[in-house]
Amino acid sequence: MIPLRSAVRPGVPREALLCSRFSFRARPLSVRGFLSSSHRRSGIADDQASSAFRRTYFSANRLYDGSEAKGGLLSSFESANPSHNSTSPNSPAASETPTHTNSTETVSTRPITTEQTIHELPHRRRKRLKDSETGQTEQAIPLDASAQLSKFSSALPTTSLRRKLAAFLALTKPRLSFLILLTTTSAYGMYPISNLLTLDPAMTPLPTLSTSTLTFIYLTTGTFLSCCSANTLNMMFEPQYDALMARTRNRPLVRGLVSRRGALLFAIGTATAGLSLLYIGTNPTTTALSAANIVLYAFVYTPLKRIHVINTWVGAVVGGIPPLMGWVAAAGQTATTGHDTWRDMLFSEDSIGGWLLGGVLFAWQFPHFNALSHIIREDYKAAGYRMLCWVNPAHNARVALRYSVLMFPISIGLWWVGVVGHGFLVGSTVANGWLVREAYRFWQQQGAHGTARGLFWASIWQLPILLVGGLVTKKGLWDGVWRNLFGQPEEDDEEYLYYEDEKDSIEAEPERLGNTKAGASVPPASNRSVLST
Repeated sequence: MIPLRSAVRPGVPREALLCSRFSFRARPLSVRGFLSSSHRRSGIADDQASSAFRRTYFSANRLYDGSEAKGGLLSSFESANPSHNSTSPNSPAASETPTHTNSTETVSTRPITTEQTIHELPHRRRKRLKDSETGQTEQAIPLDASAQLSKFSSALPTTSLRRKLAAFLALTKPRLSFLILLTTTSAYGMYPISNLLTLDPAMTPLPTLSTSTLTFIYLTTGTFLSCCSANTLNMMFEPQYDALMARTRNRPLVRGLVSRRGALLFAIGTATAGLSLLYIGTNPTTTALSAANIVLYAFVYTPLKRIHVINTWVGAVVGGIPPLMGWVAAAGQTATTGHDTWRDMLFSEDSIGGWLLGGVLFAWQFPHFNALSHIIREDYKAAGYRMLCWVNPAHNARVALRYSVLMFPISIGLWWVGVVGHGFLVGSTVANGWLVREAYRFWQQQGAHGTARGLFWASIWQLPILLVGGLVTKKGLWDGVWRNLFGQPEEDDEEYLYYEDEKDSIEAEPERLGNTKAGASVPPASNRSVLST
C-alpha cells in the first residue's frame, strides 16, 4: 500500500497513485488539484467527492452511474459503504438532498457526470442501431384487461367488496368477451328479419319488435355469461404457465386474488346461468352451440396449446362459433312448422349467411393472433406453448397472409347471398385491402421493422369496420326506413291492386265459363276491376 505522504512525493506516476488509491480506498489526497478543492469550497466532504469520482471511474460504460438496478460492481461496493451515499450533516447540500436519495440521484447533480449522462454511449448506440436494422426489438403490447383489473384489485383493501368484484371480473377477460358479444350481436342484426323496423306488426306474421328485443337481451346476457365460464376455466387450468409470461403474470389466479375453488364455482355458476338464459330466450340449437364452445375452448384448445401448433386452428373455430350463434338465434324467431330443427337452422339454404359470418371470424383469427404471438414469441417459448411464431416463423407469416386474402371472397359471398347491400363491397374492400397490405409486409419482413405490430393494430380495427359496415348496409335496411318515414309509394299500391284483380279474375274464370255456357251475360273485365277496387 502506498503511504499517504507519497501523494505529494515526486517521481510517483499519477495513474499508479489513482489505481492504488481506488483499490485500497485511501483518502483522496491525490485529486485535490481538480476535485477536492472545489468541493471544499462548496462545503462537501472529501469522502463524498471521492465516492463520486470512484463511481464515474468504475462505471464508464454505464448510462446511469452507480444504479443498483444494473447490479454491477458499484452496487455491491456502495451497499458495503453506505457512508459514501449520504452527505455530511453540516454541509449545505444536506438541506437540499433528502436522506432517502440513492447514489444515482446524488451523482446526477454533479458536474463531473452531467456530460456523461446526456450523451448516449457509443456501444449502446451501436446496439440500438443494429437491433433496429434487424427488427429484434419490439414495443411491448399493453397489459390486457385482466391484468389491469388484477392490478386495480390488489391495490384495494382485502376486505373490500370492490376488490372481489374486480378480481372476478378479471377472470372473464372483459375485452375478449366484448369482442365475442360484438360478433354475436352483429350476426343477429344482419339476419334478414324485415319486421325489425316495421311499425305495423299486422303487416307480417313475423315476430314483433318487442319479441326481438327480448330475444336480443337473452342472447347477449347468456353469451356473456358463457364467455365468462370459458375464460375462467382457461385461466384455472394454466396459472403456473401464465406466471411465466409478462402479459399474463398479473392475472388474478397467478397473484392469488381468487382461489382455484372460487374460480371453479364461478365458472360453474356462470355456465349454468348463461346456458339457461340461452335455452329459455333463444332456442336449443343456440344453447348447444354455446355449450360446445365452452368445452372446445376450455378442454380442447387450452391443453392443446402445449402439444401442437394446430391449437391456433382450434382457437379459430372457437372464434367462429359466436356469429353462428347469433344467426341461429335470429333464425329461431322465424321458424315455422318443418323449419325449426337444428338441421334446418344450420344446414339449410337460409343458414349460408351465418356460416359466412363465422368464416369471417375464423379467417380473422390468424392475422390477428399470428401478429400478436410474434411480438411476444419469447414469452410463449419460455412458457412452453407450441406456437407457430417460434416453432416455424416463416409458416406463421404465410398463414397470416393466406387468411387475410381469404377475407375478400368471404365478404363478396355475404353480398352474393343477399345478406348485405352494394355499399358493403366498397367498405369491406377498403378494410380487407388494409389488412392484406399489412399482412404482406409482415410476411415480407418476417415481422421485422414493426410490421408485426402494424398487422396487429390493422386487425384490431378491420373487424369492427367489417361488422358495423355489414349492419349499416344490411339488405333492405334503408328501404324499410324510407317506407316507415315517408309511407308506401303510390306506384307500389297500384301494382298491388293490379295483382289482386288478376288473382280475382283467375279464381272467377271457371264460374264465368259456366255462365257463358248457360247463356248468361258476363260484364267486361274493366268493370270487374273497378268494382273490385
